[in-house]
Amino acid sequence: MNKFKNASYLFALVFGLSACSSGDKPSMPENPPSPSESEKLQIKINANAGGTRVTDNNFDNGDRVGLFVVNYTSSTPGALALSGNHVDNMAFSYSGSWSSSTPVYWKDDKTHADFYLYYPYTASLSSVNALPFEVKADQSSEQNYKASEFLMGKTLDVAPTQSTVNITANHLMSQANIFLEPGSGFTTESLASANVAVRINGIITGASANLATGEITAKGDAASIVPLKVADTYKALLPPQSVSEGNLITVTVDGRDFNLRKAFTFESGKIHKFTVTLSKTSNGVNVNISPWENDGSDNGGTAE
Repeated sequence: MNKFKNASYLFALVFGLSACSSGDKPSMPENPPSPSESEKLQIKINANAGGTRVTDNNFDNGDRVGLFVVNYTSSTPGALALSGNHVDNMAFSYSGSWSSSTPVYWKDDKTHADFYLYYPYTASLSSVNALPFEVKADQSSEQNYKASEFLMGKTLDVAPTQSTVNITANHLMSQANIFLEPGSGFTTESLASANVAVRINGIITGASANLATGEITAKGDAASIVPLKVADTYKALLPPQSVSEGNLITVTVDGRDFNLRKAFTFESGKIHKFTVTLSKTSNGVNVNISPWENDGSDNGGTAE
């Protein structure tokens, strides 16, 4: 009888182990699946331009900007570098809205980031601390005027979001706006019918820009700039710089030069207005200058 009980117990034990090994395997933890494209947070931007462009505050279809995105480590911002950022010099094109050729995504749904943007886009950069740029000496065409614009902007400490990241692209060039007024010996009609040419002299056309700080420095050789004529305004984009005393502006009317001899400082992001009154009797030019932002002083003068 005892032998029979022992055999029954042994059979039950073996049967139980067999059932557990074949049908009741405990579930093992698995690695969570990687998020799908639809689950990732795509980076979307909207860049607003400053007011020095031909089209005022708007970008034009086909314009391209370069974007850098630098991630934080916990609460510490990363340092912008030429490469090794979360996003390196990604081109975004404008056609009613901004898009890249391939989608880019946030690192995750928690990591903050700094956004740095510049215009116009350059595929190959040698530095983010000294981006080279040069304005056109002849800006008499709209194409060359627009090609002389340089914009940079940044939006810092942005939390991952499904919304668009707004970046204001500030104009780093200085804009000169020249207006011609008839003085003694001229009328509005005679000046309008005359052969008139305007140039700004002694301007360094090259520049170096720091994408992280937004600072820009004029570099290179000096040249004369031929501005774009829009209605009654002659406009030119210049790297910010101080120009030594000399013939700053030359207005040629039917072969005769009228020179404004003056030193002047062109400031980044500012429009400097030059109203030039042409007078034959004084054999020169009377000039009143008022900057876009009033500096509290009279910058006027007389050219002979």
